[in-house]
Amino acid sequence: MGSSTKYIFITGGVTSSLGKGIIAASLGRLLLARGFSVTIQKFDPYLNIDPGTLNPYEHGECYVTDDGAETDLDLGHYERFLNVTTSQSNNITTGRIYNNVITKERKGEFLGKTVQVIPHITDEIKTNFYKLGEEGKYDVVITEIGGCVGDIESLPFIEAVRQARWDLGPSNFLVIHLTLIPYLSAAKELKTKPTQHSVKQLLEAGIQPDILVCRTEHHLPADVKKKLALFCNVQLNNVIEAMDAESIYDVPLLMKKEKLDERVMTKLKLTSKSNTDLENWKDFLGKLKNPTQEVTIGLIGKYVSLPDSYKSIIESFTHAGAAVECKVHLKLISSEEIHMDNFESKLNELDGILVAPGFGERGFEGKIETVRYARENKIPFFGICLGMQVAVIEFARNVLHLETANSTEMDPKTVHPVIGLMENQKKIVQMGGTMRLGSYACDLKKGSKAAHAYGRTKIQERHRHRYEFNNEYLKQVEDAGLIATGKNPDTGLVEIMELKNHPWFVGVQFHPEYKSTALNPQPLFVKFIQAAIDNKKK
Repeated sequence: MGSSTKYIFITGGVTSSLGKGIIAASLGRLLLARGFSVTIQKFDPYLNIDPGTLNPYEHGECYVTDDGAETDLDLGHYERFLNVTTSQSNNITTGRIYNNVITKERKGEFLGKTVQVIPHITDEIKTNFYKLGEEGKYDVVITEIGGCVGDIESLPFIEAVRQARWDLGPSNFLVIHLTLIPYLSAAKELKTKPTQHSVKQLLEAGIQPDILVCRTEHHLPADVKKKLALFCNVQLNNVIEAMDAESIYDVPLLMKKEKLDERVMTKLKLTSKSNTDLENWKDFLGKLKNPTQEVTIGLIGKYVSLPDSYKSIIESFTHAGAAVECKVHLKLISSEEIHMDNFESKLNELDGILVAPGFGERGFEGKIETVRYARENKIPFFGICLGMQVAVIEFARNVLHLETANSTEMDPKTVHPVIGLMENQKKIVQMGGTMRLGSYACDLKKGSKAAHAYGRTKIQERHRHRYEFNNEYLKQVEDAGLIATGKNPDTGLVEIMELKNHPWFVGVQFHPEYKSTALNPQPLFVKFIQAAIDNKKK
């Protein structure tokens, strides 16, 4: 272990979805502002090797890193708050841990020993706790333990955290426990008992939390804080109130007000390397909260009943909207509900239309109708991944009159496969981790909308797909006005399509939303919102 690296563990109690990821990201942001190098990792207690094969309804979107890891959506929060990239090493699941241990056992690495949860599984967990710290790049490694204290699934992780205190020593180790203080409206009081129980469970597992972060809808009065400190064995000034915030981007400043960073630094014996510079963060928040104009944009997809399925896209609109001081009202519309008879009424009040990524044919024809509407009515259009492929299919059907044009994903026998399976995907039988994943280069055509947005002609963007534009149709499509303005320099794969004689019609094969951060909004989203503003004025 890098002895100079400090390790912070964040656990959760009472209920899931309390926002451990946001607290981790906010603390990371505050420590960055004090001049420390910080990274955050997430340990997920489920048995999937990664979330790549999970339905978005199960777990929200699957986030992809530069190195092609399919990860938990919390890694998106880490990147958006910290402005630093994460990797395969930042998200570990129980499945990965067991897979590693069983692989070692099959190789004979345990020399005849009985392989057990303790020490073999917990040792593998700890190895992964420390991996990022050993690179020597980070002063602080924050580790979020997924799930809830007391879950059967997370027991080995909690035990590994207990052992980590012994490995690291008290001034290099800190546990923050995030918990809920419910308000009973009938009794008109805040209740500390769930938190007491949750801390008791942690204590039974051998862990004394150093700091309690209390999620609450009401301010915590002094007597409630005192009670929590007394019964949970925590210093009074280490009981931190985390009120529900108007925006997740408020949380770093709220945590600063509660002195979370100071409490952490005191315990870990850290002294600031620089003055707390949150000026650029405050600028971003200022623009976010004081927009000078507003637009309504339709997000057309098939998982709209769970907005977390499109987490990165929704956040990208927040970042880009703030950049142009525009409030973006996102209208999530299910593509399954759009058809020939109602598309006009569903789409006519939108200033811009985004067709979202996805898989499979459910809701596919609704997306086709949506693109046709945007193309014919000159509404700013942005298609991402499947959204770009839909734009190509719609164009082939309605402009080139190839009525049966399709993707071989939707119709393997189509006569006009304008979208087809990538060559290196054809022999793949396993589903997990086998798509075209991670960051790839793209060369942009000079003078294109994409080149104008990025301000350069060479870019790198992240991917997650199996199907691609079929270059056999490129000449036909381009002659009719749909131009490939972005291509992969090595394979000739079409990455960006733009429609001539349209105010703003751009489809991209990659996922631009994965690289948008609060302080570095994604340029295509910025230009798309600008186009929607212009369209609204018109």
